[in-house]
Amino acid sequence: MMSGFYDHFLPEERPFVDRVLEWIERSAELHELKRTDFLDPRQQSILLSLANREPAVTVRLDGGYEGAERRRALIAPEYRYLEAEDIAIVVLDIEAPSGGRLELDHGDYLGAVLGLGIKRDRIGDIHVGDEGAQLLVASDIADFLNVHLRQVHRVNVLTSAKPLEALRPVAVEMDEMTFTVASLRLDGVASDVYRISRTKIVDPIRAGRCRVNWRTEEDPSKPLREGDVVSIKGLGRFKLLEVDGVTKKGRIRVRAGKYV
Repeated sequence: MMSGFYDHFLPEERPFVDRVLEWIERSAELHELKRTDFLDPRQQSILLSLANREPAVTVRLDGGYEGAERRRALIAPEYRYLEAEDIAIVVLDIEAPSGGRLELDHGDYLGAVLGLGIKRDRIGDIHVGDEGAQLLVASDIADFLNVHLRQVHRVNVLTSAKPLEALRPVAVEMDEMTFTVASLRLDGVASDVYRISRTKIVDPIRAGRCRVNWRTEEDPSKPLREGDVVSIKGLGRFKLLEVDGVTKKGRIRVRAGKYV
């Protein structure tokens, strides 16, 4: 059914493609319901592209709230009504014991959870506020985290597991900037966004530490397009918000937003 489809994916994506093909096959032929762990947008795209080739299955993606980036998938025979199925996501509320402010960021909370031996794909989006954070987690690990997560970056915290109705989504904040570039090459745009030299930006890209739209990109000369999301390990991520024409000197005006 899927012969030749590997050509559309990077070599490192093949193990995930194989898993998706197995999920689809079991749903189509054995009438099984599969609930996946949290998938990033690239994985979601792969899943949908493969599922759309098999009319005998249906897919529902749900991250616990409208606009979620990381989402779980339900894969089932096409006759099954998936909206009534439990997506099995719980809100883990993290706050200071005194009810005060927590000067912690996204990486601090994620690192604390991973430090307990939890895999990244068991955790969905993380919403960070001044008084703590809310993590969307797979329901079967909520009790474990509620018992064992007592510190985040050496700061004592209290946790509680709550239903999805208790989620208070935090709007994504971006540090927007406008500048001109000679071209839309990945290394050139990234160099201006991160404010480091193009020479220094090339190394992490070639080392496989860069992703464009959640897909590994090792070519510094790759041209970016409006709407692309770029992340470089250790430097954060940004979105190319707008490509706004050419200046009289032939440079391209762009607007980018670096995720705060």
